[in-house]
Amino acid sequence: MVELRNLEEKDAPFMLEWMHDDDLVKDMRADFKSKTLEDCQSFIQGSQTDRNNAHFAVADSDDAYMGTVSLKNIDLENKAAEFAICMRRCTLGNGMAAEAMKKVMDKAFQEMGLRTVYWSVNPESKRAVRFYDKNGYIRIKEMDNFCRRLILTGGGYKAPALEQYWWYMEKKANQGETLENN
Repeated sequence: MVELRNLEEKDAPFMLEWMHDDDLVKDMRADFKSKTLEDCQSFIQGSQTDRNNAHFAVADSDDAYMGTVSLKNIDLENKAAEFAICMRRCTLGNGMAAEAMKKVMDKAFQEMGLRTVYWSVNPESKRAVRFYDKNGYIRIKEMDNFCRRLILTGGGYKAPALEQYWWYMEKKANQGETLENN
C-alpha cells in the first residue's frame, strides 16, 4: 500500500540515496549526483511553501519514504501541470511507482481541478519508457500542438530538447475520469 504525504526532513537521506544511484539518474536532465544531504533538506523545506509546485513523499505502510512524486509548474489558468517521479531502487518492480502515479493523478484531477498533466522522458531511459508504455499512458513522440500551446500560453513549462518522448493524461470533460490508452 502506498500513501502520499508531505515531504519531511527524515526523508532527506533516502532521497539522497536515489539521487546518488547512477543507474536510476543517468538519463535524467538534472544533475542529481552532485546533490548533498543539505540540498535535499533545503528542497524539503522549500516544498512546504512552494505555490507553483506540489511535491509529495511516496510512503509505504510503515511511513517509510520510497520516492517523490511532483506536480510542477502548476498553471491554474490553463489547468495543467508537469509530472515527475523518482523512486528508490528497492521499489523497482513492486508496483509502488504505478500506485503512486495513480494517486498523484487523482489528486491533480479531483482535488486540484487540473485538466492536463504532462511529462517528458529521455528515450535512453528504457526503464521509464517501458513503465509509462506498460501502464497505458498516452505517448507523443515529439512536441505537438498540446505542448506548444502550454508554452505559448505561459504554462510555465521549460521545454527540454525535442528528442524527448512525451506523455500526458487528460481529464474527461463530463465524467471526471482520466483518459488512458488500453
